[in-house]
Amino acid sequence: MSTYRIAEAADLLGVSDDTLRRWVEAGRVPARQSEGRTTIAGPDLATLAESLADAPDPARASAVSARNRLLGIVTRVRKDTVMAQVDMVCGPYRLVSLMSAEAADDLALAAGSKVVASVKSTNVVVELP
Repeated sequence: MSTYRIAEAADLLGVSDDTLRRWVEAGRVPARQSEGRTTIAGPDLATLAESLADAPDPARASAVSARNRLLGIVTRVRKDTVMAQVDMVCGPYRLVSLMSAEAADDLALAAGSKVVASVKSTNVVVELP
């Protein structure tokens, strides 16, 4: 299971470290202390990212300039024997990628995985950072 330090998780969500620390203190996302560092489990961060994408902050979204490569976190992977649907949140954006189940397995994609979504026209390619 992936875990994220506060700064890394804040970067994935497109918020400041202080904002994420306040959310942890308020109980919005669970965190753990280990060797003096605060970490957030990947699935917990994915749940928070999904809630942020469901109700985006218009001020934050309008201040972001989309690029072709977006750092994000996987929120869900749905697979059958041939294809996989990978849902991601990249800052204020929710993206979905369709790929072969084999490719999703090769990348070991799961809720909480850190990814880079490369966007080209109607295709979203998922890479490991």
